[in-house]
Amino acid sequence: QPQSAPQPHQPLEEAEEAEDPVDAMISRTGCMAQHRELQECMAARQDWRHCQPQVRAFGDCMARRQRAEELHRAPSLHPAHPSPTTGE
Repeated sequence: QPQSAPQPHQPLEEAEEAEDPVDAMISRTGCMAQHRELQECMAARQDWRHCQPQVRAFGDCMARRQRAEELHRAPSLHPAHPSPTTGE
């Protein structure tokens, strides 16, 4: 039994990493690289003010993703209606 104690510990850590809802959400945005860079800077510097390039890069990536998502969502709301830009 004592031998099995370390074994559950490692898979638990892996499961926690894989199931982190924030990481999962960020992964779906395509901004994980920027998020990781920001996390690394924060770990090294311990002050977000020293990580402004990473903060901006991550924020810009998330904003682009949000705009793209809104563009994809808007046309699908009324697919039967003509597009105002094409006039069809």
